[in-house]
Amino acid sequence: MADAPPYVLEDQIGFKLRLANQRHLELFNAALPDLTPTQFSTLFKLSEQGPLSQNYLGRLVAMDAATTKGVVDRLRRRGLVASVPSATDRRRLDLSLTAAGQALIAAALVRAAQITADTTRMLSPQDRGQLLALLDKIRG
Repeated sequence: MADAPPYVLEDQIGFKLRLANQRHLELFNAALPDLTPTQFSTLFKLSEQGPLSQNYLGRLVAMDAATTKGVVDRLRRRGLVASVPSATDRRRLDLSLTAAGQALIAAALVRAAQITADTTRMLSPQDRGQLLALLDKIRG
């Protein structure tokens, strides 16, 4: 191991991913200060898919059950999401957007596209595509 190159923190993938994520979150928070990224993802999936069970929604946005419950509870308190017991399974809650939730996500989508453009502004279109493909490979 004497010939192994030295460990340089700034050259590590986790460090670079964290810095890139921090930059993206700065841009996100500036453009959408009233939403967290997880809240945005939740509202977007409900907008895209229509009513969903809380469990399935969590899987779609890659959140564990406890995180999903917390996010949904906060969105419900803000009047953005409504929940009703499932007609087919009393243990399940079905979630949908309220009119206020629909309006918020519609307005947020324009800004979300700009956030992505701002995050990747130093990349060519080819580089952006390659980055997304590589991140998908890392994710597995």
